[in-house]
Amino acid sequence: MTDGAPQAFNGTEPVPVVGAGVVTLVEGSTFCISDPTGDIRPGGAQGLFFRDARVVSRWELRLDGQPQHPLSVIAQEAFASRFVLRRPPQLGHADSTLLVTRERLLGDGLRETITLQNLGREASAVTITLHVDADFADLFAVKEGRGHGGCELTVIGDELRLTDRGNGARGMSVSATADPLVTPGALTWRVVVPAKQRWTTEVVAQPTLANRRVQPQFHRGEGLESSGPARKIREWREASTVIAADDAVLTQVLQRTESDLGALQIHDQARGDRPFVAAGAPWFMTLFGRDSLLTAWMALPLDVGLGLGTLQTLADLQGTKVDPITEEEPGRVLHELRLGPDSARVLGGSHYYGTVDSTPLFVMLLAECWRWGAPEQTVRSLLPAADAALRWVERYGDRDGDGFVEYRRATDRGLANQGWKDSFDGVNDATGRIADTPIALCEVQGYVYAALRARAEMAEHFGDTATAARCRAAADELRQRFADRFWLPDKGWYAIALDGRKRPVDALTSNVAHCLWTGIVPDEHAAVLIERLAGKDMDSGYGLRTLSASMGAYNPMSYHNGSVWPHDTAIAVAGLLRYAHLDGAVPLAHRLATGVLDAAAAFGARLPELFCGFSRDEFSPPVPYPTSCSPQAWASAAPVLLVRSFLGLDPHVPRRTVALRPALPAAWGEVRLKELRLGPATVDITARGAAAEVQGLPQDWRLVDAPERFADAPATA
Repeated sequence: MTDGAPQAFNGTEPVPVVGAGVVTLVEGSTFCISDPTGDIRPGGAQGLFFRDARVVSRWELRLDGQPQHPLSVIAQEAFASRFVLRRPPQLGHADSTLLVTRERLLGDGLRETITLQNLGREASAVTITLHVDADFADLFAVKEGRGHGGCELTVIGDELRLTDRGNGARGMSVSATADPLVTPGALTWRVVVPAKQRWTTEVVAQPTLANRRVQPQFHRGEGLESSGPARKIREWREASTVIAADDAVLTQVLQRTESDLGALQIHDQARGDRPFVAAGAPWFMTLFGRDSLLTAWMALPLDVGLGLGTLQTLADLQGTKVDPITEEEPGRVLHELRLGPDSARVLGGSHYYGTVDSTPLFVMLLAECWRWGAPEQTVRSLLPAADAALRWVERYGDRDGDGFVEYRRATDRGLANQGWKDSFDGVNDATGRIADTPIALCEVQGYVYAALRARAEMAEHFGDTATAARCRAAADELRQRFADRFWLPDKGWYAIALDGRKRPVDALTSNVAHCLWTGIVPDEHAAVLIERLAGKDMDSGYGLRTLSASMGAYNPMSYHNGSVWPHDTAIAVAGLLRYAHLDGAVPLAHRLATGVLDAAAAFGARLPELFCGFSRDEFSPPVPYPTSCSPQAWASAAPVLLVRSFLGLDPHVPRRTVALRPALPAAWGEVRLKELRLGPATVDITARGAAAEVQGLPQDWRLVDAPERFADAPATA
């Protein structure tokens, strides 16, 4: 996860918020973290967050001054949940007769319906108090455990108003039905609930931004199914391909994937309602270049529109000038977009560009969307952004003219490491020594190679033969140069990087599997690499470790040095299946996929951002990582990439071909894709093992067993 690493900016370990005893709801740029009673307790990382600021830091329900006993939490959607509670039994009684439910809905604000049901035989008198406060702390401050100046609490009519002391433009209004007594910091009801009857109130928290109230995506009294978030997720599901399998766990995981990706979507109203995915809750509910691009790639079998929205949004934000504070450079693709009050202090501004891989990934995704049927006019409109990206690769990415893209942060404010393993110690050698910058990462060279191939293919299709020839030649030269400088013949793997002195950083890492995915690896190296990745030092039994257990910096409880990241394992599986003709590739892909899906089952069908890399023989189920995001975009999308990879599904709509090379795990049984949209065509695919059937393919299309690319290019997964 981008900038989620410990010590990414200032050496502070993020505050643990996920795991047992924490409930996270998410809808676009709004998310809420509470305990299992629904309470938001002050003093920690819980809260209601909107546009990178905590707009509620206390939301505690008390009956007669006492907290409630939790019975269950029923997840209705990623953005809605029902907390089922009971009032503690009265003195001298074994059981409670008062049931309390809190139905919570997010969507640019919060709506909570509180219901008391008296199950007893006599009326119950009760005082209900909802304590409310806010600190309007920036997300970075909450993440680092720092406080904020707090807020002004005022009562205006029947509303409680909360206003940021440091920035009066941010605020929150809280109002409720059933005539509460509103005082600074609390709403109170004194009620009598008759025997066998119910009492209810509806509470709405509405943010204020730039001194204007934000219109929530719901109305008072509106049913959940009619709310804006419910309509959005319904539209997403209707537009998405339905993927199911005989394997119950896989189907459940895919259903969770669809729901979480829908909830993580943000629609950019200022740019034509374009969709993109936020990187993940709780710390990354915003646009991230690398995360959003890779998630959109993985989600292509569900919907191409998500990829196009991501590309269009990032193209609008593409760098145009040199700014060392934000690390903006002409053609560079954004790393992250932040809207919180501390963005300028932490990142130098709301737009931060300190990443080395978003820019080539942008070009890769554009070509992949084109192959999957994106409108040609839209693709053409994005070609200038792709060309600007490749100019950045050549002029700014290759800092010293050696033909490799490397990074070094421009100031001490930026990320020290700017690849996907962006923790301060994420790049190290076999002894554990941290690499010196500038650093040229192995997977980034693979991304650049794939981007050059992709741009050449599009140029050839659109009749630009000069660009096609230039990009193909550059890709071929890079592939050979990469083999010469990064391959370690005495070890049998690629260096994770070249350091500032152009010395190979020789640790065995999962990064090399990304190289398989991009096709930069020749067969003779891939065959050896597959053997190395299959070792128990890399395969934890629940997925691929980020760092081999035999390396000096290995720590299964670390962020990037021995943990398991589901998206990383899914990319490794896609890379292995690109070389399915080599011995051992398919069995290892099956083993890794089985492991990560078993982990998903242990996490309630929702894959977290990462988990600890202990061996399955040592700890089963897998051990959670305490600050892991969940839901998290590329972890949520990883199962879709697994399905696509084992199907060998590679459409090319402009050429009217669909490649299928099934190698499904036997345990999956039959896998079905219904209403897969490929440009003008809609097809159904049914597959089992090594066999597949396609229905609905237009008569002038062809079903092939290998993707059609340039004649001298390896097949893609």
